[in-house]
Amino acid sequence: MRIPFNKPYMTGKELTYIKKAHENGVLAGDGPFTKKCHTWLETKTGTSKALLTHSCTAALEMSAILANIEPGDEIIMPSYTFVSTANAFVLRGGVPVFVDIREDTLNIDEKLIEAAITKKTKAIIVVHYAGISCEMDTILKIANTNGLILIEDAAQGLMSEYKGRQLGSIGHLGCYSFHETKNVISGEGGALLINKSKFSDRADIIRDKGTNRKNYLKGKVDKYTWCDFGSSYLPGELISAFLYAQIEKADHILKSRMNIWNFYHRNFESLEKINLITRPFVPDTCKHNAHMYYILLNTRKQRDDFIVKAKKENIDCVFHYVPLHDSSAGVRFSRNGSSLSITEDIAARIVRLPLWIGLENKQNIVLEKLCYLLEKIK
Repeated sequence: MRIPFNKPYMTGKELTYIKKAHENGVLAGDGPFTKKCHTWLETKTGTSKALLTHSCTAALEMSAILANIEPGDEIIMPSYTFVSTANAFVLRGGVPVFVDIREDTLNIDEKLIEAAITKKTKAIIVVHYAGISCEMDTILKIANTNGLILIEDAAQGLMSEYKGRQLGSIGHLGCYSFHETKNVISGEGGALLINKSKFSDRADIIRDKGTNRKNYLKGKVDKYTWCDFGSSYLPGELISAFLYAQIEKADHILKSRMNIWNFYHRNFESLEKINLITRPFVPDTCKHNAHMYYILLNTRKQRDDFIVKAKKENIDCVFHYVPLHDSSAGVRFSRNGSSLSITEDIAARIVRLPLWIGLENKQNIVLEKLCYLLEKIK
């Protein structure tokens, strides 16, 4: 039997809530289930405002508009991230400026950010890799000192914490993903957290095609009209209904994933001690969400051979990402703000292991096979 890298989890109420949404007579955006999701996110994170979007990419694109990114503006970010982190700002004419990551957390190296700031810098984007937080106090201080907007790409960070604060709620804006590979899912989906009230009203307009439709629905204006940049960033109510069923079980999902993550972590300790692999590092200031379990092998060849051999054992392991500065679009649209040697090294050696609810019933056999393969590495 094949062990997939990911297997979307169903709580059991998704289809019931989708049917209920139909019975409510609202299938377009911002119906009752969307509002319930907003309330949960705001309560859970402490943000001043949460808005569901049809993807994390959409939330990032909204962030770029809210940050008033214009052609030539520079945005500091890691190269070790998904393409949407950069593309959302390139669409506005922005120039990603890539700085290297830390060797321990694989997050942007906060010590390299200030040197990359120029007169053209408008924003900093941090990416909380594997649900483990960046060094947010330091980065937030840099942003505030230099008058920059700090945006959290917390696509992998729902229910992770930094010094007791939820990821996504610490910067000026935060972005979540509910893609099927994430912990809490809706197939596709995302959310924008607005942590500065000055962005609130404009975010409503941008999200609803650049119109003041929300004020019209509230009876504040007698008709709605085109007011600003915008697009159709709302998810349909069926997506929100599915998501709410997941949100209701978010604590259960977190606990189950943590059990699997901890199982991997305990059992790989012996291999780390003999320098076969490196395990994930979680700083004391962070509480992660078990979004991902990865290991680092010592060379690219070892990594590639391991993935091939695991597949022959019917276990799907993958790597993640091709650094953006190495891509053809990255060369065209961005520049490097530091050496990216650690990014390139990590990208060549990382392996992500299967992690999904239900895997706990098969984890002993999976671990046995993976350890056997790792011990044979040369």
